[in-house]
Amino acid sequence: MNGIEKITARIETDAKAETAEILREAEEKAAAVRAQYEAQAKQEAEEAKKAGVEAARRQAERLESAAQMEAKKQLLAAKQASLNEAFDKAQAKLLALPDDQYAELLAKMAVKAAKTGREEIILNAKDRDRVGPQVVAKANVLLAEAVKPQPAGKAAKGGKGGKAGAVLSAVVTGANALLQGTAMLTLSQETREMAGGLMLRDGNVEVNCAFETQLRVLREEMAAEIAGILFS
Repeated sequence: MNGIEKITARIETDAKAETAEILREAEEKAAAVRAQYEAQAKQEAEEAKKAGVEAARRQAERLESAAQMEAKKQLLAAKQASLNEAFDKAQAKLLALPDDQYAELLAKMAVKAAKTGREEIILNAKDRDRVGPQVVAKANVLLAEAVKPQPAGKAAKGGKGGKAGAVLSAVVTGANALLQGTAMLTLSQETREMAGGLMLRDGNVEVNCAFETQLRVLREEMAAEIAGILFS
């Protein structure tokens, strides 16, 4: 082999070696890049998974909170409906009383609400025809009985103070007027739209004793107790 061939062979050998080294380095770099991207991809996948789990957890909490709120609303509505039904039933029972008991009840209501003994008793059209005269008669009898002489023990027991004393004072005032012939509860020719109960009128002054009004007042007086039932 002459000198030129030796040189050529050497160049070829060196070129092959250099090419092999370049390829090796390129493969190493490619492997490092692949590893880096694979690690990055894995990390991003883990982060996405964690984010998805956290998002799912938050969504579950929102759904649970909404479900609890809806359950509370439904429970409150059910309690409210039960209370409404209880008051409706109370009114229905009053309206379903036999005529004699119904007239007795209205008479007692009239006596309790009377201030002067000159009031007119106003009923709805049905009650006026059904029990109107009975109510007035019973009420005037009750007023008269209120001022009959009482045994000393009963008089003391009744007392003069507080709400009971005020009611008794009003009853006695009306009863005295009745006995003196200066007043008497009368049945008005006028009727009112109401479920039941009565209105008392003396001139321009009216006292509303309609069942629906009395039950509403009772419900308002029981507001704290009702709130305890609703929100317990």
